[in-house]
Amino acid sequence: MDLKDIQNLIKFVAKSGASEVKLETEDVKITIKTGSDTETTIVQQMPMAAQMPQMAMPTQPVAPATPAVPAEKAAPAEDSKYITVKSPIIGTFYRKPSPDKPLFVEVGQTIAEGDVLCIIEAMKLFNEIESEVSGKVVKILVDDASPVEFDQPLFLVDPS
Repeated sequence: MDLKDIQNLIKFVAKSGASEVKLETEDVKITIKTGSDTETTIVQQMPMAAQMPQMAMPTQPVAPATPAVPAEKAAPAEDSKYITVKSPIIGTFYRKPSPDKPLFVEVGQTIAEGDVLCIIEAMKLFNEIESEVSGKVVKILVDDASPVEFDQPLFLVDPS
C-alpha cells in the first residue's frame, strides 16, 4: 500500500463519518480514528524488515503550524523555463538530515536526477525527497522546519 492509497483512505473515512476504521494486510496494519473534533489519527505498523530507517528528531524548536502563505509570484515568462519540484506528501519540511549536518542543496547548486533535495517528516517517518530532474536550483520556496501541504511547490530548478 503506497502513500496515495493511505491518503485516499483517510479522505474516504473523513467523508463517511465513521469514527474508527481498521485495515490489515500482510505487511501493513492501519487504524484511522476520527473524533468529534474531526481530528484524524493514523497508526501504521510494519514488520521490522519493511520499516523505513528513522532518523533522529531535530532538536531545534518547530514553529506551530500556520496556514501556508502563497509564494511571491514571479513574472510568468520567468517561471515558465523552470521546473517546479512539489511536495509529494503532507508534513514538515527539513533542508538538512539533522541539525549538525550540512544542507542537502543550496540556491545555485547543480543537482542530478535522484539527488536528495530535502526531508519531509510525516507521522514520525522521515521521507527523503529526491530530484526527478537534473539542473540548477534557482529558488527554495519553503523555510526550514515549516509545514508543507501535498503538491506545494518546494524548489524551482533550471533544467538547462
